[in-house]
Amino acid sequence: MQTEALFEAMARSIIEGDADAAAELARRAVEAGLDPLEAINEGFVRGIDHVGEEFSCENMFLPELVLAGEAMKAAVGVLEPEMAKAGTARQQHGTVVLAAAPGDIHDIGKSLVGTMLSASGFRVVDLGVDVPIAKVVDTAGEVDADIVGMSALLTTTMSGQREVVGALDEAGLRSKVKVMVGGAPATPEWAEEIGADAFGKDAIDAVAVARRLVGAEG
Repeated sequence: MQTEALFEAMARSIIEGDADAAAELARRAVEAGLDPLEAINEGFVRGIDHVGEEFSCENMFLPELVLAGEAMKAAVGVLEPEMAKAGTARQQHGTVVLAAAPGDIHDIGKSLVGTMLSASGFRVVDLGVDVPIAKVVDTAGEVDADIVGMSALLTTTMSGQREVVGALDEAGLRSKVKVMVGGAPATPEWAEEIGADAFGKDAIDAVAVARRLVGAEG
């Protein structure tokens, strides 16, 4: 398979949400001696970009977005070890710490945000669900985070989003750590009210917002 045809097949595997095909194409790229970083950027990222555009235009929907994210994860899982062997790495836009607010056990939306951020060149530290505020703040300091993303799916757990802003301030981290909030009850007005830097309405929007927060648009 010629290189450009391989890139096109890679993109198609993401668009079709075919994780098995994406992993197999990644292995083919390795066997062919293709630069794994080039395979990601010229092949698989093309697919995820297309999915993002279609999702934003409501031509694709959440189930398709989830499958595309899983396919991207499968491809990157094959190629990242090869990059480590070669001593190369993807350019990273920054580090994002993700967590669901204390008392909130909803994981799907947050995990999808993490997958899309990782696919788009961010280092993601996902702490999971029902995460104590202190753990979020400590981790943000330990990993030198650029962004903390706090999700809440319930109105009863939204207070955790406010608390993390204050806790980062008390820890002396607020000046260098941006806060992005999301989840069904969250709104841009809520983000402004609690002093967060941004609101992400869904996984695709969260990527665009995160890129803007770290000055990596385009």
